[in-house]
Amino acid sequence: MERAGVSATSGFHLAKGQSQDGVVIGNSFDKYGSKNPAVRWMLRGFRESLFGLVEETKAKEVHEVGCGEGFWTIGFAQHGLRARGSDFSSAVLAMARDNADQSGLAITFKEQSIYDLSAPDDAAELVVCCEVLEHLEEPDHAVNILAELASPYLIASVPREPIWRMLNLARGKYIAAGGNTPGHLQHWSTRRFVRLLEQRFEVKQVRQPLPWTMLLCERR
Repeated sequence: MERAGVSATSGFHLAKGQSQDGVVIGNSFDKYGSKNPAVRWMLRGFRESLFGLVEETKAKEVHEVGCGEGFWTIGFAQHGLRARGSDFSSAVLAMARDNADQSGLAITFKEQSIYDLSAPDDAAELVVCCEVLEHLEEPDHAVNILAELASPYLIASVPREPIWRMLNLARGKYIAAGGNTPGHLQHWSTRRFVRLLEQRFEVKQVRQPLPWTMLLCERR
């Protein structure tokens, strides 16, 4: 799976804890370029699970909802898919466009909240929504939107709780918040996350790359 993800992270623009309209955008730290062996091992597990599920769908096009700085959208394009991304933040999308340009790719990025996306304009054969739902005040509403867009597949991931917060505490991060990463409003175990998605989807596969839950779903 060496092709999965961007080919290089040197010079890759990241938000690193920035916020827009009081909402944390993008990535709080550079996990993509980290030299920490544990972080690299966990990210490799996430990447292999993500691209393994993408290949299961045999999709030719993908819309990444909540694409942030565009790391995975760029990876999908490098993997041969027709890829596009959307995010509510103009600031983070400026980084995504710069990152795509740096990678030599022409990718469309749309400034739009997940709540305002709609079919048919924003629908895709495969919709990817990774590490987004935990940031939302209305995740059930967002799942309904994703069900409108997925034609028919969705891959979604969230931090697996309480493991996520325990690992943050173990590395001495966010102690006062009980290990909660800034901007995380929702907290799901694998079982609870499956239940959330089962409201609108058939869950086809469950993967647990530490410390995430990742689901491959097909719209009912």
